[in-house]
Amino acid sequence: MRRWLVFGNHVLFKSTVPARERELLILRIGWLCEAEYEWAQHVRIGKQSGLTDDEVHRIKVGPTAKGWSERDVLLLRATDELHKHACISDATWQGLSKYYNVQQLIDIVFAVGQYTLVSMALNTLGVQLDPGLTTTFENT
Repeated sequence: MRRWLVFGNHVLFKSTVPARERELLILRIGWLCEAEYEWAQHVRIGKQSGLTDDEVHRIKVGPTAKGWSERDVLLLRATDELHKHACISDATWQGLSKYYNVQQLIDIVFAVGQYTLVSMALNTLGVQLDPGLTTTFENT
């Protein structure tokens, strides 16, 4: 567990992806994995990182929701592709390359992978919400 936390801390605190964009990735994969604990924790963190209430609600719809910037669509699409295919398509990768360097692109993959694993662990272990957090996806 300690070794995993080293990687997790890198993704959360030392990633080259800006905080708002990282939280967009984390919330989308948390939603796709139906990870209630992950979602509740990162709604709070995402808002502290610059996500609006409207954006948090649109994360549930994903890249097809109206109102996203091209960059946000690409991040959400990359998350969806990693979740479904374990790979970012060439088209999405090329689109992201307009905004991110190679290190950042790798950190995008690491963020989605890390929080897929976190979601799996939290869901499997039945981790309950901390006091004061809203309970379900519907209440966000």
